[in-house]
Amino acid sequence: MNKVRKAVIPVAGLGTRFLPATKAMPKEMLTVVDRPVVQYAVDEALEAGIEHIVFVTGRNKHVIEDYFDIQPELLDTLTQSRKHAQLETLQAMQLPAGAVSFTRQQAPHGLGHAVWCARDLVGDEPFALLLPDMVSFGKKGCLAGVMELYGKTGGNVIAVEQCDPTETNKYGIVGKGEDVGSGFVVTEMVEKPAPAVAPSNYYINGRYILQPEVFELLGTQERGAGNEIQLTDAMKRLAQSQQFHAHPFDGRMFDCGSKEGFIQANVAFALARSDMRDLVFEPIAEMVAAVEPRAEAA
Repeated sequence: MNKVRKAVIPVAGLGTRFLPATKAMPKEMLTVVDRPVVQYAVDEALEAGIEHIVFVTGRNKHVIEDYFDIQPELLDTLTQSRKHAQLETLQAMQLPAGAVSFTRQQAPHGLGHAVWCARDLVGDEPFALLLPDMVSFGKKGCLAGVMELYGKTGGNVIAVEQCDPTETNKYGIVGKGEDVGSGFVVTEMVEKPAPAVAPSNYYINGRYILQPEVFELLGTQERGAGNEIQLTDAMKRLAQSQQFHAHPFDGRMFDCGSKEGFIQANVAFALARSDMRDLVFEPIAEMVAAVEPRAEAA
């Protein structure tokens, strides 16, 4: 079983659901409390033992590269101003030299194409894939649990959560086979099935460990939904020769690519912080109480 050392984080999307905010700012740089969305994905990868991050970028994403670079002027200013807490925070977040790479997806051909663009940087070894829009919230990051299951099963592992059984048509759904360790064998993968025919209510939540053979399949993958190269289509082909396991995440994944998920994540992370909870809890409770009577009246 080969160790998973590298993680791919695709950040080439246009973020059209957040226009006009994302007209000049990458959606991955929108902040949940005081950290960009993409930072949460990087922190989760490092917590899981990842040694090298591969970003797949697009046009107008240079600010992401700048963010993960050293800014000597800023560090000098913080040092001279004796803002030690901020300085320590930035230094702790700094990725080691050589531990991050960037490659470009030159045209928006879908998630599968974005992953394929990382093939030369990943090489012939298994890799983790984190969709940065999906922000992990729990006692430990979602990828850490995926890695633990991979240590027992090898092969390909995907993280899943349970959705409302009536909403399976919104997600990529997996079939549940026999239990293995903390997860189970995946028997099938279906994209957005109707509730009446869905094999389960377990949906893929944006965390994966994939074997390198997926790159060859992505390179020959025909366009699917939305006229894009879909990762799920290539995984279904890979599943014909390799086993997939699923890790049910014991936490919650916020879809920060949607406005509602982004707002929910900000509230959840703020309430979870000891330095902020008391400052935001009462104002939020008051706002909720003020809205409820209006909803009842309507």
